[in-house]
Amino acid sequence: MTLAHKNILLLAFVVILALIPLLTITDSEFSGADGLAEETILELNPGYQTWVNAVWEPPGGETESLLFALQAALGSGFLGYYFGLRRGEARKKVDEKS
Repeated sequence: MTLAHKNILLLAFVVILALIPLLTITDSEFSGADGLAEETILELNPGYQTWVNAVWEPPGGETESLLFALQAALGSGFLGYYFGLRRGEARKKVDEKS
C-alpha cells in the first residue's frame, strides 16, 4: 500500500468519525453567538422577517459547533500547507544558488 493510499484511507476514517455524531446525535443543544443575536433582534423588532432561509438546519447546536470546528481545521490546514510549500520553495531557491 502506497503512502497516498494510506493518506486517503486515513482521511476517509477521519471524515467517517466526524459524520457519525453528526448523523446519530439529534437533540444536542449548544448556544452560541448566532442564537444570542437572533434573540436580541427579535427582542428589538418582534416582527422581523429573515431575508433567506437555511438550505439545511443542523440537528443540534453541537453539530453546528462540530461543523464550525471542521471548517476552521480545514482552513488552517490549507493555509499551513500553502505557507509551508512557499517556504520550502524559497529555501530550495536559496540552496540552488549556493
